[in-house]
Amino acid sequence: MTTLGRLAFSTAALGALALTLPAMRSKPKRTLPFADSRLRIEVNSTAGDAGIQANIDSEEPWDSVVIEDPNGHRIFDVKGKGNLGKLGSTELFFESEEPSFDEQPLEETLKLFPEGTWQFTGTTVGGDKLTGTAVFTHMIPDGPVIVSPVNGSTQNPAHMVIDWNPVTSPPGIQIAKYEVIVEQADFEPPRTFDLFVPASVTSVTVSPEFFESGQNYNLEVLAIEVGGNQTITEGHFVSQ
Repeated sequence: MTTLGRLAFSTAALGALALTLPAMRSKPKRTLPFADSRLRIEVNSTAGDAGIQANIDSEEPWDSVVIEDPNGHRIFDVKGKGNLGKLGSTELFFESEEPSFDEQPLEETLKLFPEGTWQFTGTTVGGDKLTGTAVFTHMIPDGPVIVSPVNGSTQNPAHMVIDWNPVTSPPGIQIAKYEVIVEQADFEPPRTFDLFVPASVTSVTVSPEFFESGQNYNLEVLAIEVGGNQTITEGHFVSQ
């Protein structure tokens, strides 16, 4: 073979090797599940309003996330930029505006967010695909009826029991748990007592050490159904 022929062969061989090496080195992209993908509606039975909430969580850092409704309509699209995009995110919670029922009846809000399986997709910083789903329903519990403390009353911190009636409506509702939140109204940052209890529990005792004499406290009891939708009843009281 002539020198020119050997040179042409060597060049061709190097070109083939250059094309092969990237393919050998590249790793196939994975499809990974989100650690958490939830969508729910929260109703405030006292204030008379409602909003949509979502939780997104991933064990791998992501740079973009998209949420689509059961009809394929994109309602949420977020992407990290600059240094945050390079570093990635792992957890996100958002809550929509909560229009009053006078401005937008609950039925109108529900029309905007149809029942069914919602799709969550994303891309990790490393280029892998993230997927998840959330089954969203319109099954919303009625607000808990708080038995004690009486709204606006003065309470003895030594015997502070939050008591409410079990939520059994609307028909077919299945309560998974309740959440009780007590917050000192005039303290910054707020001092907060926050506890989840199973559906079989309808009273909670708050330790007297939490309270200060003569202070105002806001109270919330949330009924949370098995699909995640929740309804709040609010109240307030004063400690002796």
